[in-house]
Amino acid sequence: MTDHLKREMKEALIRDAKSGGVSRRDFLTYSIAAGMSVSAASGLWTSDVSAATPQKGGKFRIGVHDANTSDTHDPGTYLSVGQIQLAHTHRSYLTEVTPENTVGADMATEWSASPDATIWTFKLAENATFHDGRKFTAKDAIASLNHHRGEDSTSAVKSLLAPIKDIKADGDHTIVIELDQGLADLPWFFTDYHLVMLPAKDDGKVDWESGIGAGPYKIVNHEPGIGTELVRHDGWHREGAYFDAIEFIALNDPNARQTALITGDVDSITSVDLKTMALLQRNKNLVVDNIPSGSGITLPMFCDQAPFDDVNVRLALKYSCDRDELVEKIMFGTATPGDDYHVSPGMPYAPTDIERRPYDPDKAKFHLKKAGLSSLDVNLSAADSVLPGAVDMCVLYSEQAKKAGINITPIREANDGYWADVWMKKPWTFVKWGARPTPDQMFSIAYKDDAPWNESHWQNERFNQLLLSAKAELDDTLRAEQYREMCMIARDDGGTVIPFFANFVYARNKGVARNDAVASSWENDGGRSTHRWWFA
Repeated sequence: MTDHLKREMKEALIRDAKSGGVSRRDFLTYSIAAGMSVSAASGLWTSDVSAATPQKGGKFRIGVHDANTSDTHDPGTYLSVGQIQLAHTHRSYLTEVTPENTVGADMATEWSASPDATIWTFKLAENATFHDGRKFTAKDAIASLNHHRGEDSTSAVKSLLAPIKDIKADGDHTIVIELDQGLADLPWFFTDYHLVMLPAKDDGKVDWESGIGAGPYKIVNHEPGIGTELVRHDGWHREGAYFDAIEFIALNDPNARQTALITGDVDSITSVDLKTMALLQRNKNLVVDNIPSGSGITLPMFCDQAPFDDVNVRLALKYSCDRDELVEKIMFGTATPGDDYHVSPGMPYAPTDIERRPYDPDKAKFHLKKAGLSSLDVNLSAADSVLPGAVDMCVLYSEQAKKAGINITPIREANDGYWADVWMKKPWTFVKWGARPTPDQMFSIAYKDDAPWNESHWQNERFNQLLLSAKAELDDTLRAEQYREMCMIARDDGGTVIPFFANFVYARNKGVARNDAVASSWENDGGRSTHRWWFA
């Protein structure tokens, strides 16, 4: 038997064994027949197969960053990483971002669209139940989506669902969604972390206050900003949920978070302090996951407030940012430099031909002069709970900007309440966005004129026209051209400096196992480690 054939046979055996198609005894028999020794075959089973076979049991403890006492169960107000991680644990969605970073089924099992993408039909899981035993039906799905719609809605994703004209039930387990324009990305939209499925009340509203969901785990104790305890929901409609119980522990301080992991007080943490990442990587009891993503770091400035209301001031601040140095010294290489438009290199329709804006203090001075200024003094707010090293990044950026006559004063804000008290309240802030899957979703949430999270208060008529047109465009070539123009407009006129797209860097005890593929939409496997991972 050739070495190539032996290798192919071994790989096939491992695949079949991981999927449950081959028992340990048969695996050993076939491996020995392929010329392997008994000890080698046994070792291969232990290292490659047994460790990759999900086991049930145990309590999975997660040290989570960016948890706040102001966090609530209202999905329309979700903001923090703590809320996002919890939402994907105790609630479910119509669709999900899969470990392969495609759109997959969750509460909806299949979907189809009319040729012009203005009418969508979603089939719903017939075996899904809420934590109190109620069956999930079309009535619940409609109420859950409508929670974010209507004139009285204050939801952050109200604008995202604005194209929806009507949602109707077609029996108990089908909904039909009518749009006022074609929307090719609608299944992707429903992966948004706000759009959880909740039980409907008799008046058509939803019960969000109780914390009930239809997710893999149900809450038994919840203290916002402190922690949450959950147990497995035996009525969950999907595979997975291997742990018996989940505990989220709020650890906003990166040193406390990593100490808890090292000492075994938690099994996983959602964010690693990059300054000590190398030390963690050398710890034989830990595994550091470094996942490239489209998680944009943004520095939005209020475009309707001086001095940021002058586009030349905005351009001066963009030219005074040395993105390569920030990636090297703050992120230790775990990021991709940005260019002031919120489309990451891995996103569909990413305009790879746009030349990245360089660090150029002389051009920054030129634009300051065009704004009638010889120097500029501004404050930049940040908190390390948003990203470990956020304040250090702002300090380094301030040193870079001095060469252009710009004096940036970094303001270290309190970790607790940053999203409620600082973001979109103060005129220039540090923000970390999750990795939205498509340009339309990102632009609709944060750059559209009436978007509730238009964090820079930016208004551009041409950009909004293109956004509406691109939503309905089914020709990929034309759609790519429209997104490219939008990116250029945001780059040259917008009010947001984008230093880089950060990798998700988190860590776990070596006894916590996962599959090879992980979602890059949020920390800890797109927020779904609680039902995808297990104790080896």
